[in-house]
Amino acid sequence: MSLIYEDKILANRPEFISEVKRYSKELGINPNWLMAVMEFESGLNPQAVNSVSGATGLIQFLPSTASGLGTSTWSLAMMGGVEQLYYVYKYLEPHKAKIKNYTDLYLAVFFPLAIGKPRDYVLMTSSQSAFTIANQNPIFDLDKNGVIEKKEIEKVMMDRIPANWKMSFSRVRWVYYLIMILAIIAFIWLVYKILT
Repeated sequence: MSLIYEDKILANRPEFISEVKRYSKELGINPNWLMAVMEFESGLNPQAVNSVSGATGLIQFLPSTASGLGTSTWSLAMMGGVEQLYYVYKYLEPHKAKIKNYTDLYLAVFFPLAIGKPRDYVLMTSSQSAFTIANQNPIFDLDKNGVIEKKEIEKVMMDRIPANWKMSFSRVRWVYYLIMILAIIAFIWLVYKILT
């Protein structure tokens, strides 16, 4: 099975893809979700560095986050993608039980407090106002009202997914599969009834 954006992996592609699939399985998530989050954050470049915040790597680890994982942003920047995926997994693992969809996975990286909150949840903390967060992340303030709601993040992230990959990211994907399975069962039952 190919993964979204796999053509953007410039080094050790087969091993990188294998590790993405392995860690995704351990996290209970779709590997395409992880690929899309890393592509959004870093363009799948493990050496990507934000010159303002110092965030580094595949999911843009902040210096404090890297330290909490027992490493540093400097060390992360020196790693290849395959090696850095371990730290991506290590960071996401505590959020594993809360991640139910692609948006939850992105929020685990960007703003973990919002995981599981209603779609109209406004991003803010006791130390950062909604306005400050919106000002620092204008890509998500779609209505330019100075606050970011969870549904705005969901829209931005879903709009970035190419059309031919959308089903893999849809919140209603499992409902679709269930309906298809039930339709097949009903068809088999009908054929059975006609033949007997």
